[in-house]
Amino acid sequence: MNRIIVLNSEFMGRGDEELGRKLMGSFLRKLSVEEKKPQKIIFLNSGVKLLSKKSVVLDAIDLLNQAGIVMVACGTCAHHYNIIEEIEPEWISDMSTIISTMMNSENVITI
Repeated sequence: MNRIIVLNSEFMGRGDEELGRKLMGSFLRKLSVEEKKPQKIIFLNSGVKLLSKKSVVLDAIDLLNQAGIVMVACGTCAHHYNIIEEIEPEWISDMSTIISTMMNSENVITI
């Protein structure tokens, strides 16, 4: 199944940011060992911070990438947060590609 996950924040859920950061880290690490994985993960808004070389979840991102999951970062978002240079260039994308990816997916899960 062509499954896409959209991460639109560096936190999981709303409320306490420290808890949200821990939950996101746990989610990404657990996802990296799941049998069924998404084809791509799209990172929007502050979610692009998860792809930064300074990210505390970069270990999980590396495991997901090694598992063949394609990382798709919103270039506008990365520019906004001034981290475009801290993200792997092949992960940077534009909104047209993001829309096309979502519209051609069988299943989009937003976290």
